[in-house]
Amino acid sequence: MDVNTTSHSDVPTSPSFTDVVKSYVALTKPRIIELLLLTTVPVMFLAQEGVPPFWLVIATFVGGALSAGSANALNCVVDADIDQMMRRTSRRPLARHQIPTRNALVFGLVLGVVSTAVLGFWVNWLSAGLALAANVFYVIGYTMILKRRTTQNIVWGGAAGCFPAMIGWTAVTNELAWAPVVLFLVVFFWTPPHFWSLAMRYREDYAAASVPMLPSVVGSAEVARQIVAYTWVMVGTSLLLWPLTPTGWFYPAVAIVLGIVFLIEAYDLKSRAQDTEELSVLKPMRLFHYSNAYLALLFVAAAVDPFLR
Repeated sequence: MDVNTTSHSDVPTSPSFTDVVKSYVALTKPRIIELLLLTTVPVMFLAQEGVPPFWLVIATFVGGALSAGSANALNCVVDADIDQMMRRTSRRPLARHQIPTRNALVFGLVLGVVSTAVLGFWVNWLSAGLALAANVFYVIGYTMILKRRTTQNIVWGGAAGCFPAMIGWTAVTNELAWAPVVLFLVVFFWTPPHFWSLAMRYREDYAAASVPMLPSVVGSAEVARQIVAYTWVMVGTSLLLWPLTPTGWFYPAVAIVLGIVFLIEAYDLKSRAQDTEELSVLKPMRLFHYSNAYLALLFVAAAVDPFLR
Protein backbone atom coordinates (compact mmCIF):
# COMPACT_ATOMS: atom_id res chain seq x y z
CA MET A 1 0.00 0.00 0.00
CA ASP A 2 1.38 3.41 -1.06
CA VAL A 3 1.09 5.88 1.77
CA ASN A 4 2.16 9.50 1.29
CA THR A 5 3.64 10.81 4.47
CA THR A 6 5.59 13.90 5.37
CA SER A 7 8.05 13.65 8.21
CA HIS A 8 7.92 16.31 10.86
CA SER A 9 11.56 17.24 10.15
CA ASP A 10 10.71 18.10 6.53
CA VAL A 11 8.20 20.75 7.48
CA PRO A 12 9.81 24.21 7.47
CA THR A 13 9.48 25.98 10.78
CA SER A 14 9.38 29.70 11.39
CA PRO A 15 12.03 31.11 13.71
CA SER A 16 10.85 31.77 17.24
CA PHE A 17 10.52 35.27 18.63
CA THR A 18 13.65 34.67 20.69
CA ASP A 19 15.60 33.63 17.59
CA VAL A 20 14.48 36.77 15.74
CA VAL A 21 15.51 39.00 18.65
CA LYS A 22 18.90 37.27 18.84
CA SER A 23 19.41 37.85 15.11
CA TYR A 24 18.71 41.57 15.38
CA VAL A 25 20.98 41.86 18.42
CA ALA A 26 23.74 40.02 16.53
CA LEU A 27 23.29 42.51 13.68
CA THR A 28 24.51 45.29 16.01
CA LYS A 29 27.77 43.41 16.82
CA PRO A 30 27.54 43.64 20.64
CA ARG A 31 31.22 42.88 21.25
CA ILE A 32 32.27 45.89 19.19
CA ILE A 33 29.73 48.03 21.07
CA GLU A 34 31.29 46.94 24.37
CA LEU A 35 34.72 48.11 23.22
CA LEU A 36 33.37 51.45 21.98
CA LEU A 37 31.55 52.12 25.25
CA LEU A 38 34.74 51.27 27.11
CA THR A 39 36.31 54.30 25.46
CA THR A 40 33.29 56.48 26.24
CA VAL A 41 32.31 56.05 29.88
CA PRO A 42 35.80 56.25 31.47
CA VAL A 43 36.42 59.56 29.68
CA MET A 44 33.31 60.93 31.39
CA PHE A 45 34.97 60.32 34.76
CA LEU A 46 38.14 62.02 33.52
CA ALA A 47 36.19 65.03 32.25
CA GLN A 48 34.20 65.28 35.48
CA GLU A 49 37.36 64.73 37.57
CA GLY A 50 35.20 62.46 39.67
CA VAL A 51 31.85 60.72 39.35
CA PRO A 52 29.58 62.19 36.65
CA PRO A 53 25.81 62.32 37.22
CA PHE A 54 24.33 58.84 37.04
CA TRP A 55 21.54 59.81 34.65
CA LEU A 56 24.08 61.39 32.30
CA VAL A 57 26.17 58.22 32.21
CA ILE A 58 23.07 56.14 31.46
CA ALA A 59 21.86 58.47 28.70
CA THR A 60 25.33 58.56 27.09
CA PHE A 61 25.64 54.79 27.44
CA VAL A 62 22.27 54.13 25.82
CA GLY A 63 22.70 56.72 23.07
CA GLY A 64 26.22 55.54 22.30
CA ALA A 65 25.16 51.88 22.20
CA LEU A 66 22.28 52.66 19.82
CA SER A 67 24.54 54.74 17.58
CA ALA A 68 27.19 52.01 17.39
CA GLY A 69 24.50 49.39 16.83
CA SER A 70 23.12 51.45 13.97
CA ALA A 71 26.50 51.76 12.28
CA ASN A 72 27.22 48.05 12.69
CA ALA A 73 23.82 47.01 11.35
CA LEU A 74 24.21 49.24 8.28
CA ASN A 75 27.73 47.87 7.82
CA CYS A 76 26.24 44.36 7.72
CA VAL A 77 23.76 45.47 5.05
CA VAL A 78 26.47 46.87 2.79
CA ASP A 79 28.90 43.99 3.40
CA ALA A 80 26.41 41.11 3.21
CA ASP A 81 27.98 39.82 -0.01
CA ILE A 82 31.52 39.57 1.32
CA ASP A 83 30.40 38.40 4.78
CA GLN A 84 29.16 35.21 3.12
CA MET A 85 32.64 34.54 1.74
CA MET A 86 34.59 34.94 4.98
CA ARG A 87 34.79 32.41 7.81
CA ARG A 88 34.93 35.12 10.47
CA THR A 89 31.72 36.77 9.28
CA SER A 90 29.80 33.92 7.65
CA ARG A 91 27.55 33.44 10.68
CA ARG A 92 26.26 37.01 10.71
CA PRO A 93 22.47 37.26 10.33
CA LEU A 94 22.41 38.64 6.78
CA ALA A 95 25.08 36.23 5.61
CA ARG A 96 22.85 33.39 6.82
CA HIS A 97 19.67 35.03 5.47
CA GLN A 98 18.09 35.13 8.91
CA ILE A 99 16.84 38.68 8.40
CA PRO A 100 15.54 40.31 5.19
CA THR A 101 17.95 42.95 3.91
CA ARG A 102 15.23 45.60 3.84
CA ASN A 103 14.36 44.93 7.48
CA ALA A 104 18.01 45.20 8.48
CA LEU A 105 18.34 48.49 6.62
CA VAL A 106 15.27 49.97 8.31
CA PHE A 107 16.46 48.65 11.67
CA GLY A 108 19.85 50.32 11.26
CA LEU A 109 18.37 53.64 10.18
CA VAL A 110 15.84 53.67 13.03
CA LEU A 111 18.58 52.98 15.56
CA GLY A 112 20.52 55.91 14.12
CA VAL A 113 17.58 58.29 14.44
CA VAL A 114 16.74 57.13 17.98
CA SER A 115 20.37 57.38 19.11
CA THR A 116 20.65 60.94 17.80
CA ALA A 117 17.46 61.90 19.62
CA VAL A 118 18.55 60.25 22.88
CA LEU A 119 21.94 61.98 22.86
CA GLY A 120 20.53 65.28 21.65
CA PHE A 121 17.67 65.62 24.14
CA TRP A 122 19.16 63.80 27.15
CA VAL A 123 22.86 64.67 26.81
CA ASN A 124 23.65 67.53 24.40
CA TRP A 125 23.58 68.18 20.68
CA LEU A 126 27.36 68.34 20.36
CA SER A 127 27.63 64.73 21.52
CA ALA A 128 24.71 63.77 19.27
CA GLY A 129 26.40 65.41 16.29
CA LEU A 130 29.68 63.62 16.95
CA ALA A 131 27.91 60.27 17.22
CA LEU A 132 26.02 60.87 13.99
CA ALA A 133 29.24 61.93 12.23
CA ALA A 134 30.96 58.73 13.40
CA ASN A 135 28.01 56.67 12.16
CA VAL A 136 27.97 58.30 8.72
CA PHE A 137 31.74 58.10 8.33
CA TYR A 138 31.84 54.41 9.29
CA VAL A 139 29.06 53.42 6.91
CA ILE A 140 29.87 55.66 3.95
CA GLY A 141 33.53 56.59 4.42
CA TYR A 142 34.86 53.21 5.54
CA THR A 143 32.37 50.54 4.48
CA MET A 144 31.20 51.94 1.14
CA ILE A 145 34.29 53.84 -0.07
CA LEU A 146 37.55 52.80 1.58
CA LYS A 147 37.18 49.15 2.56
CA ARG A 148 37.20 47.64 -0.92
CA ARG A 149 39.54 50.17 -2.55
CA THR A 150 42.73 50.66 -0.51
CA THR A 151 45.09 48.88 1.84
CA GLN A 152 44.83 51.93 4.09
CA ASN A 153 41.13 51.24 4.61
CA ILE A 154 41.33 50.50 8.32
CA VAL A 155 43.81 53.32 8.98
CA TRP A 156 41.47 56.08 7.86
CA GLY A 157 38.21 54.22 8.23
CA GLY A 158 39.11 53.31 11.78
CA ALA A 159 38.75 56.98 12.72
CA ALA A 160 35.04 56.31 13.17
CA GLY A 161 35.86 54.18 16.19
CA CYS A 162 37.79 57.05 17.77
CA PHE A 163 34.79 59.32 18.25
CA PRO A 164 33.51 57.72 21.50
CA ALA A 165 36.40 59.29 23.43
CA MET A 166 35.26 62.74 22.33
CA ILE A 167 31.60 61.88 22.91
CA GLY A 168 32.34 60.89 26.51
CA TRP A 169 34.14 64.18 27.12
CA THR A 170 31.55 66.41 25.47
CA ALA A 171 28.73 64.62 27.28
CA VAL A 172 30.11 66.08 30.52
CA THR A 173 31.58 69.40 29.38
CA ASN A 174 29.56 70.20 26.21
CA GLU A 175 32.80 71.36 24.60
CA LEU A 176 35.92 69.89 23.05
CA ALA A 177 39.42 70.13 24.55
CA TRP A 178 42.90 68.74 23.95
CA ALA A 179 42.42 65.77 26.30
CA PRO A 180 39.72 64.03 24.22
CA VAL A 181 41.66 64.83 21.04
CA VAL A 182 44.67 62.99 22.49
CA LEU A 183 42.50 60.00 23.39
CA PHE A 184 40.96 60.13 19.91
CA LEU A 185 44.48 59.87 18.46
CA VAL A 186 45.42 57.04 20.83
CA VAL A 187 42.55 54.96 19.45
CA PHE A 188 43.40 56.08 15.90
CA PHE A 189 46.99 54.80 16.15
CA TRP A 190 45.87 51.72 18.13
CA THR A 191 43.47 50.57 15.42
CA PRO A 192 45.99 49.40 12.76
CA PRO A 193 48.01 47.14 15.11
CA HIS A 194 44.76 45.85 16.60
CA PHE A 195 42.98 45.10 13.34
CA TRP A 196 45.95 44.06 11.22
CA SER A 197 46.88 41.38 13.75
CA LEU A 198 43.34 40.02 13.42
CA ALA A 199 43.46 40.38 9.63
CA MET A 200 46.71 38.37 9.56
CA ARG A 201 44.75 35.48 11.03
CA TYR A 202 42.02 35.81 8.38
CA ARG A 203 44.11 37.07 5.45
CA GLU A 204 42.89 34.27 3.17
CA ASP A 205 39.31 35.34 3.83
CA TYR A 206 40.02 38.91 2.80
CA ALA A 207 41.84 37.74 -0.30
CA ALA A 208 38.93 35.48 -1.28
CA ALA A 209 36.50 38.38 -0.80
CA SER A 210 38.77 40.76 -2.77
CA VAL A 211 39.08 43.13 0.18
CA PRO A 212 42.57 44.72 0.10
CA MET A 213 43.24 44.50 3.83
CA LEU A 214 46.99 45.01 4.25
CA PRO A 215 47.86 41.46 5.46
CA SER A 216 46.14 39.96 2.41
CA VAL A 217 48.16 42.15 0.04
CA VAL A 218 51.70 42.27 1.47
CA GLY A 219 53.82 39.81 3.42
CA SER A 220 53.66 39.40 7.18
CA ALA A 221 57.11 40.94 7.66
CA GLU A 222 55.91 44.24 6.17
CA VAL A 223 52.66 44.14 8.15
CA ALA A 224 54.59 43.55 11.37
CA ARG A 225 56.98 46.39 10.55
CA GLN A 226 54.07 48.79 10.18
CA ILE A 227 52.47 47.44 13.36
CA VAL A 228 55.65 48.28 15.28
CA ALA A 229 55.72 51.79 13.81
CA TYR A 230 52.10 52.50 14.73
CA THR A 231 52.65 51.07 18.21
CA TRP A 232 55.49 53.49 18.91
CA VAL A 233 53.33 56.44 17.82
CA MET A 234 50.40 55.15 19.87
CA VAL A 235 52.45 54.80 23.05
CA GLY A 236 53.99 58.25 22.59
CA THR A 237 50.57 59.78 21.99
CA SER A 238 49.11 58.12 25.09
CA LEU A 239 51.70 59.92 27.25
CA LEU A 240 50.63 63.33 25.93
CA LEU A 241 47.53 63.12 28.12
CA TRP A 242 49.72 63.54 31.21
CA PRO A 243 50.72 67.19 30.63
CA LEU A 244 47.57 68.20 28.77
CA THR A 245 44.86 67.18 31.25
CA PRO A 246 46.90 67.17 33.56
CA THR A 247 46.68 63.78 35.21
CA GLY A 248 48.36 62.60 38.38
CA TRP A 249 51.04 59.91 38.61
CA PHE A 250 48.73 56.91 38.13
CA TYR A 251 47.76 57.33 34.49
CA PRO A 252 51.27 57.88 33.04
CA ALA A 253 52.64 55.01 35.14
CA VAL A 254 49.99 52.63 33.79
CA ALA A 255 50.40 54.00 30.24
CA ILE A 256 54.15 53.35 30.33
CA VAL A 257 53.79 49.78 31.60
CA LEU A 258 51.00 48.92 29.17
CA GLY A 259 52.93 50.56 26.32
CA ILE A 260 56.10 48.60 27.06
CA VAL A 261 54.19 45.31 27.01
CA PHE A 262 52.49 46.31 23.73
CA LEU A 263 55.87 47.12 22.18
CA ILE A 264 57.30 43.79 23.35
CA GLU A 265 54.39 41.94 21.75
CA ALA A 266 54.72 43.96 18.53
CA TYR A 267 58.47 43.33 18.27
CA ASP A 268 57.94 39.63 19.03
CA LEU A 269 55.47 39.45 16.14
CA LYS A 270 57.94 41.28 13.90
CA SER A 271 60.66 38.79 14.85
CA ARG A 272 58.44 35.80 14.15
CA ALA A 273 57.37 37.26 10.79
CA GLN A 274 60.90 37.55 9.36
CA ASP A 275 61.24 33.98 8.17
CA THR A 276 57.75 32.52 7.88
CA GLU A 277 54.16 33.05 6.80
CA GLU A 278 52.91 30.11 8.87
CA LEU A 279 50.13 31.27 11.19
CA SER A 280 50.97 28.70 13.83
CA VAL A 281 54.38 30.36 14.12
CA LEU A 282 53.26 33.97 13.66
CA LYS A 283 50.57 33.74 16.38
CA PRO A 284 49.08 37.14 15.46
CA MET A 285 46.10 36.68 17.78
CA ARG A 286 48.41 37.12 20.76
CA LEU A 287 48.82 40.76 19.83
CA PHE A 288 45.15 41.12 18.97
CA HIS A 289 43.98 39.89 22.36
CA TYR A 290 46.51 42.03 24.20
CA SER A 291 45.46 45.09 22.20
CA ASN A 292 41.94 44.74 23.62
CA ALA A 293 43.30 44.54 27.16
CA TYR A 294 45.61 47.49 26.52
CA LEU A 295 42.84 49.83 25.43
CA ALA A 296 40.51 48.80 28.24
CA LEU A 297 43.13 49.19 30.97
CA LEU A 298 44.45 52.47 29.58
CA PHE A 299 41.01 54.11 29.60
CA VAL A 300 40.17 52.68 33.02
CA ALA A 301 43.43 54.19 34.28
CA ALA A 302 42.33 57.57 32.91
CA ALA A 303 39.03 57.21 34.78
CA VAL A 304 40.67 56.17 38.06
CA ASP A 305 43.41 58.80 38.00
CA PRO A 306 41.23 61.72 39.24
CA PHE A 307 40.41 59.79 42.43
CA LEU A 308 44.10 59.34 43.27
CA ARG A 309 45.29 62.92 42.83
